[in-house]
Amino acid sequence: QVQLVESGGGLVQPGGSLRLSCVPSRSIFSIYAMGWYRQAPGKQRELVAIITSGSITNYADSVKGRFTISRDNAKNTMYLQMNSLKPEDTAVYYCNAKILISTIMDYWGQGTQVTVPS
Repeated sequence: QVQLVESGGGLVQPGGSLRLSCVPSRSIFSIYAMGWYRQAPGKQRELVAIITSGSITNYADSVKGRFTISRDNAKNTMYLQMNSLKPEDTAVYYCNAKILISTIMDYWGQGTQVTVPS
């Protein structure tokens, strides 16, 4: 199992930036992949970005070129740098960790609100 603690959400004007952080309760080296998902009111949760233990990344088309996912192994922390924020980025952002045992198990943080007013 793993617990995930997120931080860094808030209110930011369009065009602004925020950085989200996620700290797992176990070594980041033991986690197969970590990512950020978001859920806006009335919508399904969607993948924003993911990074594997080998630092391979993947992004939703809607955030490519604006968001950057990264991991600092020394600090045991994963980040999501969000630039050029738009009102449509408004959502609760959830940290996700995938642990590979015999199958992949998903673990979630509590979520952090990001609000970009129109």
